[in-house]
Amino acid sequence: MAGFSRFLSVLRLFNEAESAWTVPAMADAMGVPASTVYRTVRDLVAAGFLEQATEAAYRLGPAFIEFDRSLRLTDPLVVAGRPVLHDVVMQAHVPCVAMLARFYNGAVMCVADEAAADTPFRPSYERGRPMPLTRGSTSKVILAHLPTRQFNKLVENHEGLDAAALRAELADIRKRGFCSTASEIDQGLAGISAPVILKDAGIVASLSLVAHDAALDEGQRRRLILLVVSAASLLAEDLRRRHQAGGSNIRKAMGEPGNGK
Repeated sequence: MAGFSRFLSVLRLFNEAESAWTVPAMADAMGVPASTVYRTVRDLVAAGFLEQATEAAYRLGPAFIEFDRSLRLTDPLVVAGRPVLHDVVMQAHVPCVAMLARFYNGAVMCVADEAAADTPFRPSYERGRPMPLTRGSTSKVILAHLPTRQFNKLVENHEGLDAAALRAELADIRKRGFCSTASEIDQGLAGISAPVILKDAGIVASLSLVAHDAALDEGQRRRLILLVVSAASLLAEDLRRRHQAGGSNIRKAMGEPGNGK
């Protein structure tokens, strides 16, 4: 097992159900010698990615918090998207949660969210939690904009999936420019999502609003669809300007043609 893969395999053992691990338990789970795991754990502890939980067990370390802060301050989707999420919940005038999610390792993951005041629920799409790619408006609107080859590969890995029906649904989502679903992820909750796509910057994401399905009449639903589609479009344009400006700055720093020199 290569070095980086070994580090990643150790870290992926930790979750809510099993938050502390001993070296022998890690070795059994990974099917590798305990001596190999010990060296890996030693390096991860030195870097702050693991720390001692008890005399013999380890838990995730504070290095993740440091990197999470850096990500929140530098990820263009999060930086540009936070004020957009705030505007969406302020303009929705219903209890709701607005969120940004992106494609991640064959799944979809929320990277930022904001709830309106007195919202009595929280959707399953919490920040940092990978979610299914083929269910819910937040995921489907991302899946609808993946390249065909990548989409085909992902669909092949989902047993029991009606690929033809999904393709037709995704084609309709691309045509309409949004996706609206109800109770596909959380019972009783409706999701309205629009794409935020900037492939040149590696961003394949969605902006979503989640609210109680029963609380929305057709007029409210149409208004919220317009709100989400407009907000996603404005965010995508803002990201495009930031990306172009960043590229221009890089070219200037490198002294490439086109920088006015």
